[in-house]
This record gives sequence, structure tokens and C-alpha cells, in this order.
Amino acid sequence: MGVKYIPEPFRIKMVETIKVLSREEREEALKRAKYNMFYLAGEECYIDLLTDSGTNAMSQEQWAGVMRGDEAYAGSSSYYKLVDAGKDIFGYEYIQPVHQGRAAEKVLFPILLGEGKYSISNMHFDTTRAHVELSGARAIDCTVEEASDPSLRVPFKGNMDTEKLEKLILQYGPENIGVVVMTITNNSAGGQPVSLANVRETAAICKKYGILFNIDAARYAENAFFVKQREEECKNMSIKEIIKTMFSYADTFTMSAKKDTIVNMGGLLGVKEDTELFQKIKGRTISFEGFISYGGLSGRDLEALAIGLYEGLDENYLRYRIGQMEYLAGRLDDAGIAYQAPVGGHGVFIDAKAMFPHIPYYEFPGQALAIELYREAGIRTCDIGSYMLGNDPDTKKQLKADFEFTRLAIPRRVYTQAHIDIMADALIAIKERAASVKGYKITWEPPILRHFQAYLESIE
Repeated sequence: MGVKYIPEPFRIKMVETIKVLSREEREEALKRAKYNMFYLAGEECYIDLLTDSGTNAMSQEQWAGVMRGDEAYAGSSSYYKLVDAGKDIFGYEYIQPVHQGRAAEKVLFPILLGEGKYSISNMHFDTTRAHVELSGARAIDCTVEEASDPSLRVPFKGNMDTEKLEKLILQYGPENIGVVVMTITNNSAGGQPVSLANVRETAAICKKYGILFNIDAARYAENAFFVKQREEECKNMSIKEIIKTMFSYADTFTMSAKKDTIVNMGGLLGVKEDTELFQKIKGRTISFEGFISYGGLSGRDLEALAIGLYEGLDENYLRYRIGQMEYLAGRLDDAGIAYQAPVGGHGVFIDAKAMFPHIPYYEFPGQALAIELYREAGIRTCDIGSYMLGNDPDTKKQLKADFEFTRLAIPRRVYTQAHIDIMADALIAIKERAASVKGYKITWEPPILRHFQAYLESIE
């Protein structure tokens, strides 16, 4: 194998014991969970890759910050520390803490969207799409064509298709496009990065038609690392410089801080300069999240978040972080297992359609592989495919996703090389018996974000 494991730029000070269930116990757990990975208990999972959101290991500096957190209801020192960090890194005038990313969407999107409106994105993630639809609007994805071929190795598969974007704006009318959302990195497309040039071009189109441009910034630091590696104009820029430049082209940002700021809870909403919009955001924050200086978070959360904003920018850490993905991808290359290539920032997205060509999209190959990974080695993952995409909000028919991925989302500073080898070994074992794996059908589902709650059973 050509890819070497990059050693951790930290040492371990505290450990958490994890449980290993027997094969029989795992089978029983799957039945009890109705084959929905979200219903498994955390302690039933040997390696938990369900998400990289809020599952990270905080540093000693962050834990010290937890003890220093100022719990004043209004105007705590931890709040001002967070605001100062946000202004410094992103260059935005207004920084609003919220309890997580979907809270930022819940606060912002109803101001911009409503019946008859559209949100266009390089690809909406599940909660983003849900908040668009809950506002009465409709979500349209506008990813570059290269992203639809998992085997195609190009540097920025997360980009917006700007030619298509302009056509969509003209088709639906600029007055009906409430927001354009750039997701960095592009999660549903496989954690794929977006180039600075693409952000710049998208911003110019938004400005031309008077449309607000929002960055979904959950993985902003990982995206900046890819930009530094792959975009010629940015090779000599620092991670912080790349971030500030990229965000300068947008009007607002929404962020789940549970990813690249390496905390367990938190989110941010940024507004570059529009005071009227910020006044509306403050009003909705007070109604739904709490007073503006805590936004649904404790003072200790605000303190850890302020510290994590800077820790996530460290290039040695980011090199190790992306290196973990590249190591796992290298092992999969050796085994002939297809994934969204080149590997993304926060996880490895296995091409379940290639693994199980006999399972149609409406029998959810991505979910089938997630179930097999748990069955094989106690590894919990999730579907990023037609199962997650759900039904058309108007016709109620099952939508066909562009991809049928199973996402191995790697928590930050949590797992070692040995754990990653177990992930690869499990996938290799499943590939050897892939032809015998069956698809699944849904026996019950809620109308929105069904993958969190649906019940499934195997198709015999």
C-alpha cells in the first residue's frame, strides 16, 4: 500500500473503555433497532462512525476552558471571547451563537424563504433540505457533473455548477430564489471540497441577480486545507487567510460548530454587514434559542467553542486529519473497493451501488451496507443515498439519489490506525459475500427527515 499513516500530532491523556458485542448480540441489537442505525445504543457500537458531528475529542485547553466558562445569562465573557474569535477568523461584523447548525438554519431560513421560493445549493445536506421545505420553499441541488462519477478523481468535486446555477435563476426568476447555499465541504457529495475560484464565481452570479449568498460552513477548515493543497493561487496562504478570503465573498454563514471546531455542542450564524437582517436574526434567536449572548449554549460551551475555532486551523492537525481518510482510502484501493474519490475531508463515502449492483435504489444499498458493517464488526455508519433523500415533498414518491453512499464519518482525535484497519478489514470481508446481501424496505416513516426514525426490514 502506497499511503502511509500520518502519526497523531498529540498524545493520549485519558481513555474511554468501549464494549465489543458478540455477533449474536449484534444481530439482536439490529432487530431491536428495526435496522435503523440511529436506534442502536451508543454502547452497542464498537466503532461509531454514524457522524463526525459532536463526537470529537476536546483538547486539554478546551477542557480547561470548560472550567473557566462564564455562565452569566447576558453578556458573559465567554460570549465576547467567541464573538472576537469569529470576527477574527471569518471577518464578519455579526456573530451569533446557536446550539447547533440546524438551529442556525431554523433561525435564518424562514427570514429568506417561504411558499413559492427556492434555495439552490451545490448540495443541500439533510437538515438543510428539511429546513428549506419546512419554510414552504423547495430545495434544488446544483453540483458539478464530475461529482456523479465516484471513480473520477478531480480536485474539487464539491463545486457549484455555475452555468447551471445561472440557468436555474433565470428559469425560476431571481425574485423567487431566496438564497444560494454553498456547502463546504460538500457533505452529501462525499465530503468533497469547493475551490476558492468557484466561491468567487458563485458570489458574482448572486450579486448580479441580487440574491443572498450563504455558506454552510460546517467543515470550513478541512475545505481550506484542500484549497491550500490543490489551488495554485492559495499555496502560499495560511489556512486562516484562505478562510477569511473565501468568506469575504458571502453575505452570511450558518455553521454546525460540532465538526471543524472540535466541540461536542454548538453552532454559529454570521452576517457580514446587514444590520436589518441581523436584527431579525436576533429576534428569532431570542424566541427559539435563548438570549443572543448564549444562543442555547452554556458559558462553558461558548468557551470551548472559542478555543476550538483556532485549534481547527492548525495545519499539523489538518494534515493528520485528512491523512486518516487517505490511509483508509489507500487500503480500499488495494482491495478494489469503490468510494467517492479522491477521498473527502471528514469521512470515506463507500460506493454501495458498486458494492451491491443487484440492490435497486428503492431497496437502499447504502443502508444495506451500513447494516452489514455493524453485523460484521460492530461499526455504526449511515446511508447517504436514496434512503436519506426520502420522498418528493409534492408527489410523495421515493426520490432517486445521485449517489448511493455509505458514509464512514471519522470523529476528530478519537480513533487510531488500528481502528481504521478494522474498518478496512470489515469492508473487505463484506465485499467477499456481497452477492448474498439483501436490500431493505421501510415499514414506517415520518414525513420529514425519515432516516432518523424510520423502521426497516430485510427483503427476503
